[in-house]
Amino acid sequence: MRGSLESPSCANELWLTDADTIRKYPGHEHKKAHAHEDNMPGIHAPGATGVIYCTDRAMAHGFTYEDESWANFGQGAPETGPLPDAPPRPDVVHFTPENLEYGPTTGITALREAVANLYNVTYRKGMASQYTADNVCIVPGGRAGLTRVAAVVGDVYTGYQIPDYSAYSEMLSSFRRLIPVATALKSEDKYALNIARVEEDINTQGLQVLLTSNPRNPTGQVIRGRDLEKLVEISEGKTTVILDEFYSWYLYPEPGKEAEYELGQSISAASYVKDVNEDHVVIVDGLTKNFRLPGWRICWVIGPSSLIEALSQSGSYLDGGANHPLQVAAIPLLNPDHVAKEKVALQKHFLMKRNHVLDRLQKMGLKVDVPPLATFYLWLDLSSLPQPLDNGLTFFEECLKEKTIVVPGIFFDLNPSHRRDLFKSPCHHFVRLSFGPPLAQLEKGLDAIERVLAKARTQGMSVFGHSFPSSPAKTFKALPRQAGGGVKSLISQVVGQ
Repeated sequence: MRGSLESPSCANELWLTDADTIRKYPGHEHKKAHAHEDNMPGIHAPGATGVIYCTDRAMAHGFTYEDESWANFGQGAPETGPLPDAPPRPDVVHFTPENLEYGPTTGITALREAVANLYNVTYRKGMASQYTADNVCIVPGGRAGLTRVAAVVGDVYTGYQIPDYSAYSEMLSSFRRLIPVATALKSEDKYALNIARVEEDINTQGLQVLLTSNPRNPTGQVIRGRDLEKLVEISEGKTTVILDEFYSWYLYPEPGKEAEYELGQSISAASYVKDVNEDHVVIVDGLTKNFRLPGWRICWVIGPSSLIEALSQSGSYLDGGANHPLQVAAIPLLNPDHVAKEKVALQKHFLMKRNHVLDRLQKMGLKVDVPPLATFYLWLDLSSLPQPLDNGLTFFEECLKEKTIVVPGIFFDLNPSHRRDLFKSPCHHFVRLSFGPPLAQLEKGLDAIERVLAKARTQGMSVFGHSFPSSPAKTFKALPRQAGGGVKSLISQVVGQ
């Protein structure tokens, strides 16, 4: 592995390969609420996502959510304020005493009907099979929706791709009946999902469930047209296709082709489902990203009515259902005319931010080889930088010194239950940058990256890759330096890799 892992100047830096194992390094430990929380009989902490690890490390540098001097390129949510030409933001919630009661675990009927109607109007005009409330389950957030689905999946091989959304790793680890089977997406293919390869894996490895995000986090790519149709056709056999469609409105043209692009488009597998109760297609989406309301935690799962019945049962013991008053408040937001205005305003604004960030990075000499055509993420390859800045983890730490958070690419190389050796991860030399925050915050972050690169030019590379401050908790003793074998040998002793 290149970068700080093997760099002689960084011999004291123990770079492990995911949030759980990185915390074993002195100074990177998780801040414990209680001194003896690891000693509770029968209790095992499952570990947090990589983004949470990044936030913990930022706090070691003084980051707080209230400090406006920081730029958070790690932010996995869009800006939530008003946008030019967009409908007004919801600022008042009206409800009756009846809305203070528990809601059904599948959600209130009126909201389920509104979701079904939006999908029928947007994606299923003229099709005989239409979604109804029976095909919709309202859930308290996207991860809750995915967790409900995972809870009803049996003992099957479950296909997933790398890189992809980091929370899938924890989900695939926690529900041990899902046997994860990875497929690596390649930059030379622009991170496209090879449908022929998927079909081969189904036939040769017996995949019964396929989990994928579309559009894809972190690469910003999207499956559409005939490829998406063929993916849906796979569900007509003996494989269930689960599609995380949370970025379905964040669609952009290729850079330089903006004049040819019609704003207001969106994408969904719902366009190609032939029979809503027979095709094995599960769609997860919600208000979080597209409607820019992440704090509401109102999302939905769409699929055959038999699935919705099963999700009602798993929801009864997993989460109990979504917030009742906010379900009521969400109904008018799903009006198709309202949605059409939101889409255009969102795409115009985020396209501007995408192009601005790409332009500034290119002027710094950081060209994004596969520009995002969807989401609000840039998958930035650092391999052209000199060691150790070509290492996503080192680049992340150096950005923290400049009050900017990025996410090392290693966290998107999903490794459920640490089953694979990640020393040669294809994601090691990447970072994910989010252009979800407001433009002013993006400018601060870009200025910070410029300062890191300027420091490399003026002071040389020997100043990088060490002298990182400790995380808030200091509960582990320093690990000894090895006389032979270097840092990699020490990592092998600590994590057994």
